[in-house]
Amino acid sequence: MACYAGLQGLGMYRRWLNFAFDLRDDTGFSQSPWGELADFTHFIQTNYDFEVSNNIWRDHYRTILRCNQVIDRVPTIQGMDAQLQKRIVAEARFLRALCYYNLVSLYGNVPLVTQYSTNLSQSSPQGREADVWAQVVSDLTAAQPDLPATYTGTDVGRATKGAATTLLGKAHMQNKRWAEAQAQFAQVISSGVYSLVPNYTDNFRHTTENNSESIFEVQFSDERKGGNDAGGGPDATSSQGGQRSQFWGVPGFGFNDGEVRPWVVREFLQEPTATGQRDPRLAATVFYNRRDQTQFPTTLASDADTLVYGVGFLTRYGKDARNRSRVYWRKYQTDYYRTFEDFDSPINQRVMRYADVLLLQAEAMNEQNNQAGAIPLINQVRQRAGLTPLPTTMTREALRTQLMHERVTELTGEGVRWFDLQRWDMLNDAASVNLLKARDPDFNNFVPGKSRLLPLLQTEVDLNRLQQNPQW
Repeated sequence: MACYAGLQGLGMYRRWLNFAFDLRDDTGFSQSPWGELADFTHFIQTNYDFEVSNNIWRDHYRTILRCNQVIDRVPTIQGMDAQLQKRIVAEARFLRALCYYNLVSLYGNVPLVTQYSTNLSQSSPQGREADVWAQVVSDLTAAQPDLPATYTGTDVGRATKGAATTLLGKAHMQNKRWAEAQAQFAQVISSGVYSLVPNYTDNFRHTTENNSESIFEVQFSDERKGGNDAGGGPDATSSQGGQRSQFWGVPGFGFNDGEVRPWVVREFLQEPTATGQRDPRLAATVFYNRRDQTQFPTTLASDADTLVYGVGFLTRYGKDARNRSRVYWRKYQTDYYRTFEDFDSPINQRVMRYADVLLLQAEAMNEQNNQAGAIPLINQVRQRAGLTPLPTTMTREALRTQLMHERVTELTGEGVRWFDLQRWDMLNDAASVNLLKARDPDFNNFVPGKSRLLPLLQTEVDLNRLQQNPQW
């Protein structure tokens, strides 16, 4: 289905969307030699039609166009099974909602296109953020009743009722509609379809894709080499593989265009497991020098040297003072089964998973002052990591702070932190931004009232007479 293929575009989950979300938050950053790309992640953009932003815009709206075509045309197909007809339309509504969920978070007031048209001279009205969020809610609400709980065979990976319900809950969370979000997440939790997988790393491997924790993921494969990329342009590599592992791979294996801020490691080091070991999610998330007493003074007897593609971190980088002090992404890398990276990672990108639902449900309940209901949900996630349960006496403020910590240790590098910062009002005023500056110097370039949103493409502003985002 062409709508799903859109998710594999360079401007979506195949490459650039990871940069826009994970490297512009306070956990990741870029020192790419491509200066314009590094600046993009540093809140500096002078060319509003910069290739990365252009690709993100293009691939989202290309996917929306395909979804609009399905939504408009499929109901008119004669002789088609009625239930299948409804399901396909519902899938397209989910995918359109996902596109607008991303666009409104990155660009704010974007054109709201909901009708299929091939008229290139026809402009679309610019929606206010509230209008775009309303469309997301409308699409997901309409999709829910016509989507199945699960699929079998070659249909596995399509949008499910749980995916639509989860995204609807997340949309309500971004608008601080706590009770509405709680109602949606409660449906996902009570459905019996989802559970945490015992091994955390199974969420980031190609051999354990579409598992019980996965709610929606973009399907990637390394089996097809040659041809065009998923966006329709020329590319000497596969149209089916992910490229994150190549672009964020460690020196000697990838481009190292994405790195991790050291404070993330220190967040993990705050708390050993109940048996005195390191939180296993740390080793699954990053490569780092476990003997770096300057950056990471807390050590355990069990802190053996990190293996980087089968060789110890210090053996590989110990003679290079710069490299041995850096923190690299491990999540979604392919080091667990091969000793190289390329443009065709077979690892599906998990867009939504059950651990996120549990933590978001806990947050929604805590914001409604229901700590008794929230804490057991957090403890489910902590138990999988081998951590001790949280006390049941935590206040709303204390639990709010704890949830901020839990979301870093569970979800870093999964495209959710930017949404968290927006929801927590961390991007709206100088005082909040100062907190981010302390752990990510890129935020010295962040201007409240401006940098929360990317500039709209100048070509789109000119062609469609759009109003540019504030201060750009």
